[in-house]
Amino acid sequence: MEDYKKILAISGRPGLYKLIGQMKNGVIAESLDTGKRFPVYVSENISSLEDISIYTEDGELALKEIFLKINAETKGKAVDVKVSDTAKLKTYFEKLVPNYDKDRVYTSDIKKVIKWFNTLLEKNLLILKKEEEKKEKKATTEAKKPAAKKTTTKKKAEAKPKAVSKSKATTKKTSSKTAK
Repeated sequence: MEDYKKILAISGRPGLYKLIGQMKNGVIAESLDTGKRFPVYVSENISSLEDISIYTEDGELALKEIFLKINAETKGKAVDVKVSDTAKLKTYFEKLVPNYDKDRVYTSDIKKVIKWFNTLLEKNLLILKKEEEKKEKKATTEAKKPAAKKTTTKKKAEAKPKAVSKSKATTKKTSSKTAK
């Protein structure tokens, strides 16, 4: 999976879900925990992990960036902080994101982030590449491929106006001859 757009968090339901398909009035989701599929309707609050971020003193920090920080901290292993110990959770999270907004980020949010990280790691859905690396790879592949194609397209585009201008010139000559 390239990004977290197809991993969903559904309000009122615990855990994470994989987007399977779309319906006229919602989506079909599959639980990452049980593998059970079910419809999720438009009236329910659905968020993809790509769109979720955590409030900081400086603005917002994307959830995927927090996952990268957790992965670097744990060296690719599951977080072993007990979710029931709120003091340890807050201390651990503050170590990862020292400038998180303590007024707007609740303990329940921190618990979700830790649980989601462990679930994604367990299901091998954790994305460990940064966006910058993806953009660099994309830029280098684009620079290599279409270089020859771009020059031929420009030649074709330049050739068309010349042909049009010749036909206009011949039409003007013909019309001036018929007028005489």
